[in-house]
Amino acid sequence: MNSKIAGKFTSFFVLLQIHFTDMKKRKVPHTFVIVFCCILLAAMMTWFIKPGKYIEEQVDGQSVMTFYYQDQLPEVYAKDFHAEPQTWQVFAALFKGFEKQCSIIVFILIIGGAFWIMNKSRAIDTGIMAFLDFTKRLEHNKLIRKIGVNNIIITLIMILFSLFGSVFGMSEETIAFTLIIIPLAISMGYDSIVGVCMVYVAAHIGFSGAMLNPFTIGIAQGIAGIPLFSGIGYRAVCWVILTIIGIVFVLLYANKVKKNPRVSLMYEEDSYWREVKGERLEVKGEKTKEDHLSPLTSHLSPSYWVYALITVLLVYCAIRFPMTTLKVGNSTSTLPLMPIGAGLFALVGFFALRKGVPYLVLTMLFGTVYYLIVGVLGYGWYIMEIATLFLFMGVCSGFAIGKSASDIAKLFIEGMGDILSAAVVVGLAAGIVIVLQDGGVIDTILYGLSKSMSNLGTIASTEIMYGIQTLINIVIPSGSAKAAITMPIMAPFSDLIGISRQTTVMAFQFGDGFTNMITPTSGVLIATLGVARIPWEKWVRFIWKFIVVLVVIGALLLIPTVTMHLEGF
Repeated sequence: MNSKIAGKFTSFFVLLQIHFTDMKKRKVPHTFVIVFCCILLAAMMTWFIKPGKYIEEQVDGQSVMTFYYQDQLPEVYAKDFHAEPQTWQVFAALFKGFEKQCSIIVFILIIGGAFWIMNKSRAIDTGIMAFLDFTKRLEHNKLIRKIGVNNIIITLIMILFSLFGSVFGMSEETIAFTLIIIPLAISMGYDSIVGVCMVYVAAHIGFSGAMLNPFTIGIAQGIAGIPLFSGIGYRAVCWVILTIIGIVFVLLYANKVKKNPRVSLMYEEDSYWREVKGERLEVKGEKTKEDHLSPLTSHLSPSYWVYALITVLLVYCAIRFPMTTLKVGNSTSTLPLMPIGAGLFALVGFFALRKGVPYLVLTMLFGTVYYLIVGVLGYGWYIMEIATLFLFMGVCSGFAIGKSASDIAKLFIEGMGDILSAAVVVGLAAGIVIVLQDGGVIDTILYGLSKSMSNLGTIASTEIMYGIQTLINIVIPSGSAKAAITMPIMAPFSDLIGISRQTTVMAFQFGDGFTNMITPTSGVLIATLGVARIPWEKWVRFIWKFIVVLVVIGALLLIPTVTMHLEGF
């Protein structure tokens, strides 16, 4: 290696020394350090892997993906492809990562600020205590007591979120729900990991075993040229199997933590959640000034005006959108969901105000979740609309508990500051993909892996496809992006080796989902861990065995698609 190249690597080894110094001291490196080391590793790969690019070309009237190394690119494409080995660019990765993931970063900050305001009302804690009191009464039933009320709760919540992931590809939305479920998990005697599993892991198990997910199944089948959402029968079986495995895994861990909280990897870090819970719930039974305010006792109550404003707004939405068409796969249902939501809020909110302001805020939270689901399924909402919805809820919560506009602004800033580190990690993690893209090696890696499938049997080729999709997902966690890159290559190849295109889609589906729960390049994972205050390295220690199990199960579930005659395959 000449002195020029050696000089370019100097910064790499100096920075890596920080990591190894921490290891010698037996200290777990900070998440920022771990992710930055991944960026350095990605940069080093750009020096040893020849850059290349897949180009979409027309051959005999059909669109095909052709791979070219950089020095072989046709002139028309070469002028737009400027890959080079990455050196100092690793320091620009954070900036570019922020640009790439700006929507998720802003979403995190807004959600953090909104929940910080809402938490001042003690609404979530009030709801949790009411819920736990209800579950205690259920324990009088012998059958339920034998099964375990908490086990039933965890199972039902995981099934719900797994369905959400399977049907409409819930992913980013889990960030907000994590902030709701973790306090519940802590109050039930578990840890923050169980809370994340109940929401994030459940949704991504459903995402992996999707039946109707338009962002993965829809796009992949569309590119492969097969009927949309065909083969749903076997995919439904896969979803059931994967969901059961996920529930069993979480229940075993949850019960272990319940028996001995100190076995939790997050026992020390969860002191934050325990302290917050203690500060808010130690006043159980006491009434605050806001609790007594009611529209029936004080016409000056801020909560009265908030209730009236939201009701009027929802009535307006109900008049403007009297019918909503829900789209689930190829099925559609038209229902008066906006009028139903307005009516429910007006009725439930009135009785909630009679009990106290926290109950009104809790009603607003449930209303937010209701309209989130309606918006996503009926109106194609995404991150911007969801963030706006939660921001509105947070501001209304602040006014309902009597805060001034300036106080609400200060609370919002405090909430964003509290969750800022999570946002920074999302931007930093995105830098890994940025470095690989700028180095032009992602397509080269994919090309090399695809060549490994030559001259193999159908089962072996299917598993190789699955392995390729799994490896690619580590650096490209976006299902839609990966479908656009890999399916034009895999689908025609499957015809040549005698594998159905439906099988190829399933290999993509499994490969796309499982490693999302561990790869640091997943913005949603990093964001979820950030709001949950779980260090990525501790999450890896917890989840890696489960990911291995899922990968093996996925490989086994692919075999029947080759050896058996299944509908749609």
